[in-house]
Amino acid sequence: MTAFVPDTPLRVVATLSGTRALRIEIEGDLDFSTADGLVATVRTQMEDNPDVRDLELACGGMGVCDSAGLAALLMVRRRTSAAGVHLSLTGRSAQLDRLLDITGTLHHLTGASAETAKDQQREQDQEHELPRQ
Repeated sequence: MTAFVPDTPLRVVATLSGTRALRIEIEGDLDFSTADGLVATVRTQMEDNPDVRDLELACGGMGVCDSAGLAALLMVRRRTSAAGVHLSLTGRSAQLDRLLDITGTLHHLTGASAETAKDQQREQDQEHELPRQ
């Protein structure tokens, strides 16, 4: 018998800062059933805000990212690149960085090398450590 585990719904919240910076917060799983929603949101926001030059995908609330989620991120990258918009992925989890690293897309999507990403993750982990008693 196979257990059914429901998907975590994807919630995206877009915030425009001035006319040139757009931030899209991602909460939930970015997977086969939700990836199109992210791509559609980015497309709509970029069409509605043609002066945007910086797009931040805030990934701190992202859960699972499967191959369809990765494809969605690559589609967003392709769209932003064609429009001359700088893309940044912030708040990436260690799992997302690992997915990007093993698929060879880390530098393409973030501009960071695998070692830089690991160093940044170590620093974030140390900031969130509880003091030892």
